[in-house]
Amino acid sequence: MSRENFDKLGEECGVFGIYDFDGNDVASTIYYGLFALQHRGQESCGIAVSDTQGPKRNVKTQKGMGLCNEVFTPDSLNELKGDIGVGHVRYSTAGESVPENAQPLVLNYVKGILGLAHNGNLINALELREELEQTGAIFQTTIDSEVIAYHIARERVNTHSIEKAVLKAMDKIRGAYSLIVMSPRKLIGARDPYGFKPLCIGKRDNAFILASESCALDTIGAEFIRDVIPGEIVTITKEGIQSDCSMCLPQDQTARCVFEYIYFARPDSEIDGVGVYRSRIQAGKYLAMDSPVDADLVVGVPESGNAAALGYSLESGIPYGTAFVKNTYVGRTFIKPGQSSRESSVQIKLNVLREAVEGKRIIMIDDSIVRGTTSDRIVSMLRDAGAREVHVRISSPPFLWPCYFGTDIPEREQLIAYKRSINEICEIIGADTLGYLRKERLEEMVKGLPICKGCFTGEYPMEPPTRDIRGNFER
Repeated sequence: MSRENFDKLGEECGVFGIYDFDGNDVASTIYYGLFALQHRGQESCGIAVSDTQGPKRNVKTQKGMGLCNEVFTPDSLNELKGDIGVGHVRYSTAGESVPENAQPLVLNYVKGILGLAHNGNLINALELREELEQTGAIFQTTIDSEVIAYHIARERVNTHSIEKAVLKAMDKIRGAYSLIVMSPRKLIGARDPYGFKPLCIGKRDNAFILASESCALDTIGAEFIRDVIPGEIVTITKEGIQSDCSMCLPQDQTARCVFEYIYFARPDSEIDGVGVYRSRIQAGKYLAMDSPVDADLVVGVPESGNAAALGYSLESGIPYGTAFVKNTYVGRTFIKPGQSSRESSVQIKLNVLREAVEGKRIIMIDDSIVRGTTSDRIVSMLRDAGAREVHVRISSPPFLWPCYFGTDIPEREQLIAYKRSINEICEIIGADTLGYLRKERLEEMVKGLPICKGCFTGEYPMEPPTRDIRGNFER
């Protein structure tokens, strides 16, 4: 998620790891895995690899700002020799968008080298960082991932295995995290006890893979094995996969981020047994049941609105169509629009098909409204193209509270739904009518999986921090 798309949510990062027991180089596989996860972050990316048969401190790393195809070349990937590795794509919700904050993080310490890729946000990172600084730790970045890496390295000095060090570190950190840790001879995956962020296990030939989403496994031709359970630590060695569930909570206490299903994840992914595409279709069906309106055409705002729009069409019987052409080559624009010209960035990315909407009553489905600065522009674009009516339906409830667990939802005062009625929001964005998904529909949408709804209800699965921890750690 790029920051110039100001009224869209950002999600912190995608992670990918692989251990090839046949000794094949894994860098190009990591590259294609990250390519499949590029939707999770476009600010920076990186790959770190090691040779498990070679010296323990021989880790090769390449990181940079931008998209995978901007940072890596065939020649640079060819230099990353190794049969075990981790990769990362980043969107920042904590820490600046600068090269130093690109992951994976690589720590050289007394037991060897540790490579770490992290997706999520810790709510006690400031306290942990300050404690480490008091004991002489020197930080190279402004991200909470480095706090995790330090704690794992410190615990490893006093434990007999890297997986026990990860367990002890997990006992200290609080918040949302999916981790992939590369040690000289092991690949570790860990998921926070609530399961906020996704992580799954795959297998291809004689290689095991860890990835944020199952779509990355499909991309490299790997077989999906299973999801990492919330709170579980999996250790991949040549002896196979070992599991430690001592940090796991009862299933009814877990709390996955529901926005993985609404917006973040690719529609071809399946997370914890629930297909993302099916969830979005279902959300659209619920919108049609709960917020019906007479119209000629149902359209989605690309990409995440498309499946929900199809669901609305299937339930209502109103034809589904395409109203928007998306410029898929935008990625990151060279000159980032400022606040005064943000509207233009919408038109750079989207254009309306006049012949599809002219003279018609349109139901426009989108996944969310954050500040409203994009929604009003898209409604105006439809009207300018000749739409007679524009009815907006949103496949999530209104945002009323900030998120502290890795989703870039701002302070309440910046949220359009804060202290405003649906009619007032409808007037601001210039729609004829507006309807949101009912909160009660969220669990139904994901087949009853326990989810976090804090951004809609203000009720978080764990006590939120008393100070805003979503900035960076710069003094």
